[in-house]
Amino acid sequence: MTLILNLLWLLCGGFFAGLAWLFGGCVLAVTVVGLPWSFSAWRIASFVFWPFGRQIVDRAAYTGEDNPVAGCLGVILNIIWFLFAGWYIALIHVFSAALEAITIIGIPFAFKDIQLAQLALAPVGKMVVDKP
Repeated sequence: MTLILNLLWLLCGGFFAGLAWLFGGCVLAVTVVGLPWSFSAWRIASFVFWPFGRQIVDRAAYTGEDNPVAGCLGVILNIIWFLFAGWYIALIHVFSAALEAITIIGIPFAFKDIQLAQLALAPVGKMVVDKP
């Protein structure tokens, strides 16, 4: 079932959304200042391309390791991200979810867009893992 949902997701706009996240990560990587956020953008792109059967988890809680990005540095990076990019990317995903939720077939896609909106608000310190 996840294969069918992922293929439908790709055909109905997920492919272009994933490309947009990849492109955004590349732009961030080119600007040396944006390099810390480029890895988060690429991580989100991997989730956007194939979201069903995967979940977003907090890196520190999942691995149990103490990571500088999970602490104070991660909070600062997420605040900067939110101010310059996160809020409007999240709004785009919420708007997409509202349009998808109009149809019965689009409801699972709307749930994934809401997850992406939450992730777009504060991506640093998160990771994508397969569901057990």
